[in-house]
Amino acid sequence: MSDGAYYLPESASRFRPTQHVGGGWNPDEQHVAPGMGLLAHAIERDRDARRDDGLRLTRFSCEILGTMPLETVDVSVTVLRAGRTIELVEARLGQDGRTSLIARAWLAQAFDTARFAGTPLPTVPPLDEVPEWDATARWPGGFVASMEARRIEHEPGRATFWMRPRFGLIQGVPVSPVARLLGIVDLANGVTPRAASDDVVYPNLDLAAHLIRAPRGEWIGFDTTVSFGPDGAGVTMSVLHDEDGPVGTVTQGLTVRPR
Repeated sequence: MSDGAYYLPESASRFRPTQHVGGGWNPDEQHVAPGMGLLAHAIERDRDARRDDGLRLTRFSCEILGTMPLETVDVSVTVLRAGRTIELVEARLGQDGRTSLIARAWLAQAFDTARFAGTPLPTVPPLDEVPEWDATARWPGGFVASMEARRIEHEPGRATFWMRPRFGLIQGVPVSPVARLLGIVDLANGVTPRAASDDVVYPNLDLAAHLIRAPRGEWIGFDTTVSFGPDGAGVTMSVLHDEDGPVGTVTQGLTVRPR
């Protein structure tokens, strides 16, 4: 196992997870967050192989079909809607012919809109105003343990926090800031739960991220709320930040189940 990456490349489309990918619900299964990062990286790599016009990833959605043991995964990419200024691309991650994650991404042409840029979304407190937080006190697994974290929990189900991965996504392979971000955003669901995981489980079935720009720097900030309904449904919603301000949003649909 590697001490410095989440995945070891076995080929251009096969990746072996290290101990840092172990999940929070079950440390012997893969956390889906780095798998989503793999899919984002594969989509961008496929784009770069096909075209050189800087089409950028603006939306990334992922369906979570099942759990994955800590074994090698295969990744494939298909262009669903080719185009000059926009494309819809699908990527799949699985093991032994069984698909566990299906991602779809909209790629859009970049334009100079700097003079219009801005958002009314509030910013999160800066890094130096947020205390360090040990996420391993709440969650097991190598992936949670691999994060540097700072958190202010305002109430159960409401928190602002910062996260930074200690390791690269793929050993020896550079990835974009967008793929790096998408490789950790699924963590949002567990940072400020409404109830203890001893009493209720609330895994997400999907994730949808919309980006207004690529993040800068190593730390990703989250402004997160978690809501549970009365009959087993829930949603975790986050505004994503870097140290310059908001960069996008992410939503996770939950299945909420009393133990």
